[in-house]
Order: sequence, then structure tokens, then C-alpha cells
Amino acid sequence: MLQDLTVWTGLPPTYLAISAIMAFVAGAVRGFAGFGLSAVLMASIVVFIPPIELIPVCFLLELAASVAMFRGGLRDAKLSTAITLALFSAIGVPLGLLLTTSIDAELSKLFALILVLSLTILQLFKVNFHMASDRVALPAAGFAAGIVSGLASIGGMVIALYVLASPKKAREMRGSLVLYLFFGMFTSSVTLIWFGVLNEQSFARAAVLAPLVLAGVFAGTMLFSKSLDQTYRRGCLYLLLLFAGAGFIRTVAF
Repeated sequence: MLQDLTVWTGLPPTYLAISAIMAFVAGAVRGFAGFGLSAVLMASIVVFIPPIELIPVCFLLELAASVAMFRGGLRDAKLSTAITLALFSAIGVPLGLLLTTSIDAELSKLFALILVLSLTILQLFKVNFHMASDRVALPAAGFAAGIVSGLASIGGMVIALYVLASPKKAREMRGSLVLYLFFGMFTSSVTLIWFGVLNEQSFARAAVLAPLVLAGVFAGTMLFSKSLDQTYRRGCLYLLLLFAGAGFIRTVAF
């Protein structure tokens, strides 16, 4: 059976085992924080699966996690907030993609990562963010996330920062992130289909890893249920720091 899986996925047994472990870890992070699945996978197994092959696998695994977490997100989040963020993010993505043709892609990604790192550190040191009213800040955050997604594919981190800067309770913050990522799946699917990167191998790898991701989501959700608001907020900020820092190092080093 192991040999069949290695042939089906195109991964040697060692790489397949590492991918399985990291898929569970990524699912647990997603289950607890409401985001971070792709960030964990991109920071770990990208060393032996090229980004162009890993991105569609991440999309399919995010889709599985989003479907599994949708009910809880719908229950906890403010629906209008998640929809507004997703809509304005979708508007911002084309502008971000357009900018990538006029400025250096690696430089723009580096700038975005430094921005996320800086804002995360400020939040960890409890620097207050005096945001405008939700009527202005909400669309602006979504639009900015869309631009950053087009430039550097880290728009989810921008949304996480916006949500974590709010005084809302942990369940509503997490629910908003879950629903934002769920709605974002539709715009992401259009992009992936347009570029033709979803193929049989992507589905094979996702099919093998999805049960482990879902098991991780369940474990992470159980962990979240036992956490307090401040534990959740600080935990997510540390995750953002880790993800942005890893992305920064990878961009500079490679």
C-alpha cells in the first residue's frame, strides 16, 4: 500500500511521512487559530515540493479545512464582517497582481513581510491601534489584504492582524477568520483554474493528506475550546510572528 501511495503522489516514503506529519500540525494550527494551514506547509515541505506544485495542494487542503470549520465559523462570526472582508479582498487582488508586473516581486514580498512583522510586534507589545470606524476600516483591511495577496500571497496575515487588533472576543475573531478564508476559496479557485495548476497529482496528494489535516483541525479546535481570549490572541500573534519571520528568512536567503 505504501508503494502505491508513493507512486500515486510522486513522493518517496520519507517525504510522504514528513508531509503527513506536517499536514497534521498544519491542521491543528488551523483548528486553533482559524488560519495558518498553508503557512505551516509552505514553511516546511516546500523544501522538497516546489511552490508551483505545493500551492494547489494547499488550496485543496484549505478547502477541506474550511468546509469542516464552516459551521462553527458561521455560528461564531459576524457574517457581514466576513463577507465585506472577502469582497473587498477580491477587488484588491487584481491590483496586487497588476503591481507585480511593474515592481520587483521579491522586493514587494519582502516589504509585505516586514510590514506584517512590524505590526505583529507592535501588537505583542500592546501598542493600541486607533482604527477608524468599521465602516471605513473593514473595507480598507479587506482591500489591503487583496493587494498584498496579489503581491505576496500573504493577504490572510493582513486579515488576521486586523481581526486580532479588534476588541472582539476570541470566538468571534476566530470565526471571522474561518469565514473569510472559506469565502476566499472561491476567488482562489478562479485563479488556480485560470493558470491551470490544479492537476491529477495535486488531487492525489491532497486526498492522501486531507484526513490528517482534518484530524489536526479536530485537535486544534479542542485546544481552542479550552483557551481564554488573551491566550488565543497572543498565540495567534506568535504564530504570525513565526510565519512572517520564516517567510522573511526564506525570501532573503533564497
